[in-house]
Amino acid sequence: MQPSRCLASRPRDRPGADRRVADSSRLTAGFATLRLAIGQAGPLRLFVTGLVLVLGLLVARYSWNLPLVLAAERGLFDVRAALTAPRADQDDRIVLVVYTEETLAATGKRSPLDRTMLARALANLDALRPRAIGVDILIDQPQPEDPALVAALKAVKTPTWFGFSSAAENGEYVMPWQEAHMRAFFAGVASAPVRTASIRLDVDSDNAWRQWPRPAQQPPPLLVGAVTGARGFAFHEGAVRLRQSRFADRALFPVLPIDLFGDPDTAAALREAVAGKIVLVGADLPEVDRFITPFTRLTGTTTAGVELHAMLIAQALDGVKLRPLAPAVIWGMAVVAVLLGALTGGLDAGARLLIPFVAFEVGLLGWLPYELAARGFDTHGLPCAGLGVGWLLALMASSTLARIVGAEQRRFAQGALGKYLPRDVAEQILREPERLQLSGERRPVFALFSDIEGFTAMCQSQPPEVVAATLNDYLDTMSAVVLRHGGTLDKFVADAVVAFWGAPIARPDDAERALACAIEMVQAGERFQAATATRPAMGRTRVGLHWGDVVVGNFGGEGRIQYTALGDAMNVAARLEGANKALKTAALVSREAAEQAGLEKLRAMGRVRVRGRDKPVDVFEPLGIGAAVADPEFARLLAAFEAGDTATITALKARAAAAPEDRALAYLVERLRLTGPGGVHDLD
Repeated sequence: MQPSRCLASRPRDRPGADRRVADSSRLTAGFATLRLAIGQAGPLRLFVTGLVLVLGLLVARYSWNLPLVLAAERGLFDVRAALTAPRADQDDRIVLVVYTEETLAATGKRSPLDRTMLARALANLDALRPRAIGVDILIDQPQPEDPALVAALKAVKTPTWFGFSSAAENGEYVMPWQEAHMRAFFAGVASAPVRTASIRLDVDSDNAWRQWPRPAQQPPPLLVGAVTGARGFAFHEGAVRLRQSRFADRALFPVLPIDLFGDPDTAAALREAVAGKIVLVGADLPEVDRFITPFTRLTGTTTAGVELHAMLIAQALDGVKLRPLAPAVIWGMAVVAVLLGALTGGLDAGARLLIPFVAFEVGLLGWLPYELAARGFDTHGLPCAGLGVGWLLALMASSTLARIVGAEQRRFAQGALGKYLPRDVAEQILREPERLQLSGERRPVFALFSDIEGFTAMCQSQPPEVVAATLNDYLDTMSAVVLRHGGTLDKFVADAVVAFWGAPIARPDDAERALACAIEMVQAGERFQAATATRPAMGRTRVGLHWGDVVVGNFGGEGRIQYTALGDAMNVAARLEGANKALKTAALVSREAAEQAGLEKLRAMGRVRVRGRDKPVDVFEPLGIGAAVADPEFARLLAAFEAGDTATITALKARAAAAPEDRALAYLVERLRLTGPGGVHDLD
């Protein structure tokens, strides 16, 4: 870490204005990081990143041509097409006359459909003077009822268009012999009013109907153009302008069973419903001629083919076409998606800033296709999932580049900070440099001092190189313990380790961290107490822990600066460390620190007065160190003694005598006997 950098955190409570300034600083730092990454990346990294960005751009533009993304694009199109479809009243310009399951039951025929019923219906419909009749039924094989149908067709005066499909355009369902039969049949009834029309309904590879049928390359014309005469739709391409009924219990088009038109008298009663209208004759059966549509994803139902023809005809009658999007617009959206991903990936900002950015961008990329669809644009073929994938690829490429470029600098900074700060604190400071202050600040911390008993004597008895190697090993071990528990290493004073919690960043569990660290330091020091082949025996490690206000910040001169803590709390912790020798303990914790860490984790060790402080300190020893174990009965007797029941001293001595290995407990009882209830042991 550079000596001129400071490591003080901001106050816990900041006004809203300061918070906004901090956010702005983070954002500025994020863009600076991105610029640094571009400047320091190097040719190879920039080339690889560029390739990924180009890939993202191509995916964003051509996602409808990519099998892995196509299904998602179609699904998103279906949802937005269904949601943006205008709600309309029933369109009585078009009447559907259909075979139903009841019709099939009455005629006794399922396939082909009964042509006697068809002949009667056409004759009676013709008498009602509709505008045109379109028949969505193929006469693709001979039937005994054909003479009746031929006779009816020769008598028809209404322009009537019969469905036709060639083997060339519909080879999966129409055989050459079937095409030949249709041609021969209609050649025999050729008259001015009777013609054939293509009833093709194109579906995508997932068998869903979304687009207008491709323009016919050869006669006959499409049914929609034939019955409407709308020349503008003869060669129209693009997505269908869907519509949905305004009322859930009312069909989009009037639907009448064909049975009603089998009898002239019944048909005559329907004159008003048919006269001047386009009549489409077809089947509305559960398993025949039904199509998946964009509505299917929301409703789970399919739609009869004759109703799809009605939708096309209604659109042609309205003269409304979905506006195509220029390729430049689609390219522009793809470029914007990739740029947004690249910029966001390069931002070195915290989650509080990135989450709104990401949410806005993802929302924008999802909203644009929906908004375009709602405004009447043809969004079939417009990337939506592709925009998201392109954005994600750009995000990953940019963030990876920024991480790679900044890894070396970050490792250096983390290495420097990590020598005396926990890793998470160091990383947070690197992410949020505004937390660093030049001036000091007052804040509460948990101060810890540790020392080795008899270290001076060891130094005098051992060669310097042995002392240095042993001490370095010891301090390295203790440093790791402090950092593992989230403490900030203040300094080393010979064999002493000074650390604190609560600065530069305070955490809610600092008390628990500090106490756990004190315990582990004592336990870690035990492995140094026995001599080995490479080092001499050392005394036990003693620890003092206190909580109180200090001044933290950078202190020093022009040539050297140090982040440290100054104040009474640090002095008390140092005095408690020294008090361990007199009290025959290994670790002492003040009441101020103990109450925050949890008194149930410690045992009371009386009250002492340390040098330099008039106010006595209630001290506690952590459980789990040496002979210190939980003893509820001893705690009860001690509380009674401190309350004035001096008779309990006998029972306390007995409890202490039962644990002869616990020298600290025996000495506590002796001190209580000498000082009496509420007494203070003066360490001086």
